[in-house]
Amino acid sequence: MNLCHSTAGKRLSALSLSIIFLLNLSLTGCSSISSETSSNKKASLSFEEFCNTLFCSEVSSNTINLHFTLSNPESYGITDPPITLGEISHSASDKTNADIENTLASLEQFQYETLSTSDQLTYDILSDYLNHELSGTEYYLYEEYLNPASGIQSQLPILYEEYRFYDEKDVKDYLELLPQTKSYFEEIIAFEQEKAKAGLFMSDTTCDTLIEQCASFTENQENHYLIETFNHKVDALTDINASTKEAYKEENENLVKEYIFPAYDELSAALTNLKGSGKNEKGLCYFDKGKDYYEYLVYYNTGCQAEIKDIQTMIGNQRLLDLQEASKLTQEYPDLWEQCENFALSDTDAVSILNTLQKKMLSQFPAAPETEFTVSYIDKCMEDYLAPAFYITSPIDHYKQNSIFINGTTDNTTMRYFTTLAHEGFPGHLYQTVMSYEMGLPAVRSILNYPGYAEGWATYVEMLSYQYADLPKNAATLMALNQSALLSLYASTDIGIHYEGWTLSDTVKFWKDYGITDENSIAEVYQYIISEPTNYLKYYVGYLGFLELKDYAKDTFQEKYNDVDFHRAVLAIGPAPFHIVEKYLPAFYEIEQ
Repeated sequence: MNLCHSTAGKRLSALSLSIIFLLNLSLTGCSSISSETSSNKKASLSFEEFCNTLFCSEVSSNTINLHFTLSNPESYGITDPPITLGEISHSASDKTNADIENTLASLEQFQYETLSTSDQLTYDILSDYLNHELSGTEYYLYEEYLNPASGIQSQLPILYEEYRFYDEKDVKDYLELLPQTKSYFEEIIAFEQEKAKAGLFMSDTTCDTLIEQCASFTENQENHYLIETFNHKVDALTDINASTKEAYKEENENLVKEYIFPAYDELSAALTNLKGSGKNEKGLCYFDKGKDYYEYLVYYNTGCQAEIKDIQTMIGNQRLLDLQEASKLTQEYPDLWEQCENFALSDTDAVSILNTLQKKMLSQFPAAPETEFTVSYIDKCMEDYLAPAFYITSPIDHYKQNSIFINGTTDNTTMRYFTTLAHEGFPGHLYQTVMSYEMGLPAVRSILNYPGYAEGWATYVEMLSYQYADLPKNAATLMALNQSALLSLYASTDIGIHYEGWTLSDTVKFWKDYGITDENSIAEVYQYIISEPTNYLKYYVGYLGFLELKDYAKDTFQEKYNDVDFHRAVLAIGPAPFHIVEKYLPAFYEIEQ
């Protein structure tokens, strides 16, 4: 059976420099899960104090992280934090590792059995996260800050654009932050030079893409979106007089031209000089320790403990099941493919679609709390490099405002547009994030990045969302099966390239076995996966993780199982590795009955 092919779906969701913005509410936890003795209450209080101190320390170390995490840092006791983008250097990395070791030592001082269930959950997650971070110490130079889609050079402008001005202090902080972009990029350049000396620099193809990206960003300097969006945000403030606003606008324009554009020009020049120093145009496994680093990345980005070969088998098995079910449907209904291919959305307004999704999802998901969201289009200069759509979360203490961005090149008449909005909005990232706030996950967990849970959830609900469109049931089922199978090809290819050593010809052969023969498109997929290792795994392996959790819940709860309670429990547990989510699912499911 041939798959209905579309080009690689390059997605971003929660944007960050070094954290993911999937945020939670407070340190209240889920106190109703278990009754506590007075000694347990004392232990929990101490543990919560530890978590709060850790949160405040970490979130204050980077102004972007702080601003996107908290709208009112003072309410957490954070006053006069430094204005900084952070640091990229060996010494900074060594300090981070020492801090992690100290934090782990402090964590291990708590008597695990005296903690409440919710605190034990946080303990397990912190222990997992910190230990895994330490295991990656030796891979410092294997990291890459300049991936075409998810790199700092593409994410930072969007974060600047979305930097909210709640009051005049935010404007001043932002203007103090902008000049640091140039020195921060100089640190990235030094890091890339060090990678080149170690034989770990990027491929020429990826380098060319980044150079083009920098050139595109610095076009149209007089009417650049970092100037125009700043002006709009300042104009919206009511506590600043007109002359002060004009002064801020002029200062911002000068800073963008004096520091931001030169930073991108210098980065482009440095990359041009470094081009050709890369020793490997293929997957990570061709580097010394490349396989080990890939294993580290796979767990970090999927939260799946399985061996790589077992993950590849799991992906292949699901693909086989999907294709078999799709084949049965098309045999029974020969015109089903044509029906799917001819389908077009009758309503192409993004806000209207998101409102429809909120209503249709209620048969399977708890109702979302009242919240607001905006839908905007990314600037044209970034269209070729960014996702069809992405979501940026609001601060954990101000979650009523949410932002979804759409790439103007996205065809808004197709079913993929509908399911992409489900992925980013309801019941996807926006919904999952807001529900986490409502359920009171500890603030410390907002600084931990579990892409497998976040992207797995969004992919899982995306598959369900086909049933929410105005499609016949069989057509919706077939389109979801096709999308799952297609994503599985990307995921298998990721492992094939980076762990099994596939060349481009190997990749072409693999895709041709599934009826996809456009070698130019396959070459694009190959190059994208070279530059973004494990990206597709966080979507697809994360998706499979939720399917396994659902099977586990059905087997465990039998007649007590229903989708609404399952989803509520999973959301209450929040982002975590899948083995930890499964461990706590019975406790959280029972309390939600």
